[in-house]
Amino acid sequence: MATQFFDVVQRKWGFLDMLENYFPVLMFMLVGLGFGVAPVVLGRLIAPYRPDTEKNSPYECGFEAFEDARMKFDVRYYLIAILFILFDLEIAFLFPWATVFQEFIAAGEIAWFVFGSVMVFLAVLVIGYIVEWKNGALDWE
Repeated sequence: MATQFFDVVQRKWGFLDMLENYFPVLMFMLVGLGFGVAPVVLGRLIAPYRPDTEKNSPYECGFEAFEDARMKFDVRYYLIAILFILFDLEIAFLFPWATVFQEFIAAGEIAWFVFGSVMVFLAVLVIGYIVEWKNGALDWE
């Protein structure tokens, strides 16, 4: 009965061919999910569970918390974090560009356009970095 259904579906819509093409993607997702879930489940099943007052006590950096958990952080902390992400993304854009730039040189005139656009990108980032430096955003007091 089931094989007749699949034969009809295959003849009418070609649905099984499409599923055949997506099967590796499905397996990749299931294996990735398994690698994420398996350690959590195994840790919950195998690890000993012996809570005590020391383990359940709140702490902050190795000592008792002395302020409210909702205290305000200095804005400079966030600014440094954003600058780190910005310059980290800059490197993430530059590595692929550097690896294919040789191909652009072989292509001819497009190499100068690509080189110029990346230099403009770097100039904007350097100007932003200089402005941040001059305004004292990078000074940690």
